[in-house]
Amino acid sequence: MPESDGLRLRSMRALCSAAEWQARVDLAACYRLVELYGMSDMMANHISARVPGEPGAFLINAYGMLYEEITASSLIKVDHDGRILSTPDFGPLNYGVNKAGFVIHSAVHAARPEVDCVIHVHTSASMAVSCLECGLLPITQTAMRFLKIGYHDYCGVVLNVAEQESLIRDLGGGEALILRNHGALVVGRTIGEAFNWTHRLELACRSQLAAMACNAKLVPVPLPVLEETWSNYQPQTRRAYGVMEWPALLRKLDRIDPSYRN
Repeated sequence: MPESDGLRLRSMRALCSAAEWQARVDLAACYRLVELYGMSDMMANHISARVPGEPGAFLINAYGMLYEEITASSLIKVDHDGRILSTPDFGPLNYGVNKAGFVIHSAVHAARPEVDCVIHVHTSASMAVSCLECGLLPITQTAMRFLKIGYHDYCGVVLNVAEQESLIRDLGGGEALILRNHGALVVGRTIGEAFNWTHRLELACRSQLAAMACNAKLVPVPLPVLEETWSNYQPQTRRAYGVMEWPALLRKLDRIDPSYRN
C-alpha cells in the first residue's frame, strides 16, 4: 500500500490499463518536478494528463495534497463534464477535484485533442510578468521561444464555465498563455514536453524581471532575428521537446525519491 506523507492509499495499478498506469506515473513525476524546480503553490494549481484510449477522460490531482506527495495512485480520473470516473479511497479526508482546475483543464482537453498535458502555475515570476503591461519581452533567447505567446484577461477566479470560450480563444493553437494578473498556462503533446515549456517559460520570466530590476536600458533584438529564432523552436523545425530530457528527469527523481511511482 503506497504511503504519501501519512496518506496510505491502495495502489490503483490493478484497476488501470498499462497505458493509463504509465500516464499516471509520468503525471505524478511532473508534479514532483514542478515542486522540485520551485514552481508549485502548496496545494493550489493543477496539472492534468489525458487518459490514453479513453476519449473525454483526464487525470488530475486531488485537491488537498501537496505536489511533493503526489503519487500515481493518488490521481483522480474525471471526464469533461466533471464526473469522477475513478478515485482512490482517501478515507475521512475525502479529497475531490478543485473546481477551477476542472474548468480550465476540461476546456483545454476538449478543444485541443492533440494536447495530452496541461500545466497551470502561480510562480512569483509568472505572476509578476502577468501584471506588467508589456507582458513577456523577447529579450533573451529563451524568451524568444515565446514570441507569439497569448494573453488572457483576468475575470476572477476561474469557476464559471462561461469563461472557457475566451480562455480557449486566447490560447489558440499555441503552447503557452499568460493569464493576466494571475499566472501561466502551458500545454504539451506529452507530459515531458509540457514540463519543458513550463520550465523555459519560468526561466524567461525570471530573467526578464532580473534585467528590469537593474533599471538600465534593455538591448532590443531586430524583429527578423526574433522571428527566425522563434521559428527554430517550432515542431516542424526541431525534435519534440521532452524526448531527451524526460528520461533524465525521471532518473533524477528516482535518485531523490521514487515514491511517485507508487
